[in-house]
Amino acid sequence: MRREEKNRQSRARIIDSALNEFSERGYGLSSINAICDGGNISKGILYHYFSDKDELYLACMKACFNQLVTYLQGNGVLENGGVEIRLQEYFDMRLAFFQENPRFQKLFCEALVAPPNHLVREIEEIKADFDTLNVRVLNGILDQVELRPGITKRDVVDILRQYQDFINVQDRRTADGMRMPDIAAREAHCRRAVDILLYGVVERTGAYR
Repeated sequence: MRREEKNRQSRARIIDSALNEFSERGYGLSSINAICDGGNISKGILYHYFSDKDELYLACMKACFNQLVTYLQGNGVLENGGVEIRLQEYFDMRLAFFQENPRFQKLFCEALVAPPNHLVREIEEIKADFDTLNVRVLNGILDQVELRPGITKRDVVDILRQYQDFINVQDRRTADGMRMPDIAAREAHCRRAVDILLYGVVERTGAYR
């Protein structure tokens, strides 16, 4: 076996065990010892590829967001479609990804709700492509509607980000090291937030006074 392939397999084996550990216990309660025991990996081998738990955690986080973005793009998330259909399909695809890849659920929620304080900057960089994709999808939806005078697409994106921050704060208050928000409920909450942002809360049945 060529050295490059052996190195790739060794890294993949370590990350696989780490994903099991982080998805079960989160960053705070996970340990290198448990990762080694779970994958029958020696500490010497692990430290040959990763300097510490932080580097390994970030590698798992990168795998989560890279695969999520690839999945969404590969399923035509930016294709044409009506506003309601496109919006629903986008959140359906996001949820489908986590149903197919359950080990990424906790990592995703932890990145948004309660990232380790000393890794916030690195995690923001890792999920930058996902954030960019969200903006592209929203802008694509906004291209199909007429905004009120004085409101720009950037205004809408900024407001949605503020609401997303609010959701994260609310989830953070109920989260702990072992428990994260239910992914299906969270995705439904985000979907509803976008719907309300686009269409408001008042039924337009007649002229306003």
